[in-house]
Amino acid sequence: MEMAITPFDQSQDFLPPASGTKKEAGLAPLLLTVLELVRQLMEAQVIRRMEQNYLSDLQLEQAAESLQKLESQVLHLCEVFDVDPAELNVNLGDFGTLLPHKGSYYPGEEGTQPSVLELLDRLLNTGVVVDG
Repeated sequence: MEMAITPFDQSQDFLPPASGTKKEAGLAPLLLTVLELVRQLMEAQVIRRMEQNYLSDLQLEQAAESLQKLESQVLHLCEVFDVDPAELNVNLGDFGTLLPHKGSYYPGEEGTQPSVLELLDRLLNTGVVVDG
C-alpha cells in the first residue's frame, strides 16, 4: 500500500495577529480567542433568554455576575500573556471573522458583517442539532 504525502501549509491566514504579543505566548492568543468566543456566545444566549422573559431576576443576576467574572479573567490572562484584547479574533477570509466587530452584532438582529459567533448564536436559538 502506498501512502500519499499531503503538503503542510504553513500559511498564517487563520492565526490571530502576532503584533504586540510575546513569542513565549505560543497558543495563548488563539486559546484566549476561543474562550472569548464562548463568553460572547453565552452572553448572547443570556440576552436572548432575558428578552424572552425566560430568566428570573435571580438567574439573570447570577448569569450577569458569571459573565463579568469570566470577562475579567479573560482580560487578566491577556495581561499575563501580553496579548492585546482588541486582537482576540481570527479572520476566516470569505467566512468573516470568528468574533463580530465591537458593537456590530446584537442577538436577534442581523449583523453587518458575518461572524462565527453570530452563526453559532442563531443555530443555538433555532435548536439545530448536529449529529456525528
